[in-house]
Amino acid sequence: MFLERSCSFASQRSGYVPQRKSVPTMRLKSVRLLAVCLFIFASSSVNAADDDWKSLFDGQTLNGWEKVGSQQSVWKVEDGSLSGSGAASMLVNTEKSYKNFRYRAEIKISDGGNSGMYFRTTRRPGFADGYEAQIDSTHTDPIRTGSIYGMCHVYKDLVKPDTWFTYEVEVRDDVWRGREMTRIKVIVDENELYEYLDFALTFKEGHFAFQHHDPGSIVHIRKVEVMELP
Repeated sequence: MFLERSCSFASQRSGYVPQRKSVPTMRLKSVRLLAVCLFIFASSSVNAADDDWKSLFDGQTLNGWEKVGSQQSVWKVEDGSLSGSGAASMLVNTEKSYKNFRYRAEIKISDGGNSGMYFRTTRRPGFADGYEAQIDSTHTDPIRTGSIYGMCHVYKDLVKPDTWFTYEVEVRDDVWRGREMTRIKVIVDENELYEYLDFALTFKEGHFAFQHHDPGSIVHIRKVEVMELP
């Protein structure tokens, strides 16, 4: 402020216009304004992307989900998450079928546990119906989290047992070098592992489901979300 007043006083006495002092100030204000605009635009973009995700689990009830399989299997809501235990079964999202989408959930599997995140499965599935993203950190089955069971296998332990992680798949039908196929991109904790190309088009469309594999397993699932793609 003192510098600006001194420059103004000098110009009145000599006729000199102190542009070299005012231009940087104007530029600084412009840069600050641009930064604010960019921040607002970026925030709007992030919010718009977040709005594209649809929640499939309300965190309180089993509304929209149905158990398929053994009556001795237990699915319940516990501390804001879906919890599967007991005998083998599937928990199916009954809302609708999906074809092209991004699908994600936060998951925790017990030590020695085994589960699966299913997509494009039937309304009343068995273990072999639909694509299965394996959930397994220390089970006797060596096929670990990150695998598409029976198609592309990961044998490295990517996730510790009893630890929350984010599991995401991006699934869409496409054409590669003139051949129709289904792209399946697998992402664990925001790290893209691979993209599997299913030229057999094994499963066309279907529901989402979670597997409870055996009495020795306990799986917890929360923040289940889908974003439909064209």
